[in-house]
Amino acid sequence: MAETITLTAADGHRLQAYVAGPADSTKALVVVQEIFGVNNHMRHVADAFAAQGFRVIVPALFDRVRPGIELGYTAEDVQKGRELRGEIANDKPVHDIEAAAAALPQGAKVGIVGYCWGGTVAWWGATRSKMFAASSCWYGGGIAGTATEAPNCPVQMHFGEKDASIPMSDVEIIRAAQKEVEIFVYAGAQHGFACDERASFSAPDAALAQERTLAFLATHLG
Repeated sequence: MAETITLTAADGHRLQAYVAGPADSTKALVVVQEIFGVNNHMRHVADAFAAQGFRVIVPALFDRVRPGIELGYTAEDVQKGRELRGEIANDKPVHDIEAAAAALPQGAKVGIVGYCWGGTVAWWGATRSKMFAASSCWYGGGIAGTATEAPNCPVQMHFGEKDASIPMSDVEIIRAAQKEVEIFVYAGAQHGFACDERASFSAPDAALAQERTLAFLATHLG
């Protein structure tokens, strides 16, 4: 049964988190939001992983600006999301995902999966934290800028070939810096191709990326 809980990060910040899946699972996930908050889509993503047997938690990163933010996908929502994201220093989300990981079942192997801004945060979860056993990063626009950081766990990445905000030159920067990272590029896919509430949704690419993510997590989380 899904619920919302309160977390306390290492710097004392308190934030909400959506939790779903079996409470005694031995495999657990932190799912990291896009720039639209923990909205209906992110809850749907969490529920889908929960249906696969994961204990899942989605921390509300925007609580550092204002609690309860849930945006849609209009041009105005995109602009608002970017503004909110810009108000949060890059070190803060790592505190929040670590607080989320600490709330998962004790002894469970913990993975992290993130989308959009969350894809970048999932990369930082791999490089700036040692709490995660695997990281799957979906179209993280900030990864190229920190591509030389050293991951502490296996990492998988997913990008859309036609992503207007992540050029293929950025993907090549990441490939060059991270020889061990598994990188998939989906021909013709755009940014946000996994979100069925966006015009850029691509069902075949989303399904394939999810299949690859589940296989990756099965390998590293058991």
